[in-house]
Amino acid sequence: MKPRHMLMGAALLGAAGLVLFGDKAPNDTVAEAVERKPARTPAASAPPAAKVANAAPGEASILRLVPREELIGEVGEGSFKSKDGVFGGQNWNPPPPAPTAAELNPPPPPPPTAPPLPFQFLGKAAADGQWEVYLGRGDQTFVVKQGTQIDGMYRVDAIAPPNLTITYLPMKQVQQLNIGVIE
Repeated sequence: MKPRHMLMGAALLGAAGLVLFGDKAPNDTVAEAVERKPARTPAASAPPAAKVANAAPGEASILRLVPREELIGEVGEGSFKSKDGVFGGQNWNPPPPAPTAAELNPPPPPPPTAPPLPFQFLGKAAADGQWEVYLGRGDQTFVVKQGTQIDGMYRVDAIAPPNLTITYLPMKQVQQLNIGVIE
């Protein structure tokens, strides 16, 4: 054992001996009031709302109790209820930024546009002085000439390599498909 362990063990035995064999008789003496020095100014020591009963200057006085109703209002279940609870809340978050002119007056939505062309160019040929273009969509193959309508949704307006001009009929929007140069 180290010397400090022996010292701590001796201190522990001494404390245990005091607990077991110490004086357990109650103390019958009464503590007397302490004489206090008067305050510099009697008005400064008393709260402004306190009511002093028959007190001479420099003399200790006892303030009368203020009724609870005067301090906190009506007593009851709802006396402490407010929007922030019993203790007022404090929000430390910064205020939200002011809305900008763009947020107040958003731009109008863009006009609707035709969907992208669902056709894939497969090939082209010149027959009888007129171009024929072969288009594919999924498993279907379309042979189109100028003026041909496809499914009532698309109309071929012009075939002039390297472009095929198609009109999307529901919105009357013109679109172009690259079909390559003349071979």
